[in-house]
Amino acid sequence: MENSVLFSSAFIIVGSLLLYFGADALVKGASRLAIRLGITPMIIGLTVVAFGTSAPELVVSLSAGMRGKADIALGNVIGSNICNIALILGLSALIRPLDVNYKTAGKDIFIMVAVSVITLLLAFDGELTTIDGAILLVGIISYVMFNIHKSKKDSADVSVDELTETKYMNKNILHILMVIAGLVILMMGANLFLEGAVRMAKMFNLSDAVIGLTIVALGTSLPELATSAVASYKKHSDISLGNVLGSNIFNLLMILGATSIFFPINSTGIKVVDVVLMILLSVIIVPLSYRKNVINRYSGAFLLLIYTSYMYYLFMITK
Repeated sequence: MENSVLFSSAFIIVGSLLLYFGADALVKGASRLAIRLGITPMIIGLTVVAFGTSAPELVVSLSAGMRGKADIALGNVIGSNICNIALILGLSALIRPLDVNYKTAGKDIFIMVAVSVITLLLAFDGELTTIDGAILLVGIISYVMFNIHKSKKDSADVSVDELTETKYMNKNILHILMVIAGLVILMMGANLFLEGAVRMAKMFNLSDAVIGLTIVALGTSLPELATSAVASYKKHSDISLGNVLGSNIFNLLMILGATSIFFPINSTGIKVVDVVLMILLSVIIVPLSYRKNVINRYSGAFLLLIYTSYMYYLFMITK
């Protein structure tokens, strides 16, 4: 028993260290690349960082579909989206108040709310079908194209000659490698942390349901958590917020789209309270930040309170 606890603790500690260093490399590489290419950090957070940190949810969902359990994908996405806003955004704001620039983030907040509602409507008949999946995938393609267009419109004043100079090209490659290395280290850290946490939970006789609804849901969101927390600490509010908004949009459009287009998802087991909470949390960002364009520490604490209450609710209904 003692050796098992030490072994599991080692997994958690090493996983946590990898998560921090992976997130640090990702944030540094992404923010510097954005500056070099004349793209706003928010766009990088909404696309490259969000896509990369959503990889665990994609892997889990497709793997579940291949095992004949595609329904897990819907719960995984809803749980991750709740975690992204209530826990990750809450913790990030608690570390350092987050500036919300509605000129760059306003449309994405609206898109996140709209996509959440659209997904609910598509699943309302009891199943996300292949056609529904195709609609969602068209949505993510349109969203990425929209951000590419927006990046050109909001780009900084950087000359083409300056960007094509050898020394700048070499630095751009270095920053791209930092982003890739950061993502790889994040995945390794998330896997180790999750393995250690599940082993520890098993030793304390927690049920599979409680482990799945809490540790596994949190585990697939660890890259987002580490990235947003580090970005907030380093005063990159735009990357922190963009990561959460982009990840939620990617989760709904890409992950559910890719999964349901190959493995139709039965949505009859979905709980109304989970979907309603996901949509309410998507909407709540606006009133929390609209007055001074800042999600302050009090708002962060409020979001964390919502998350802990939700975890308590999940624990009670699965006892």
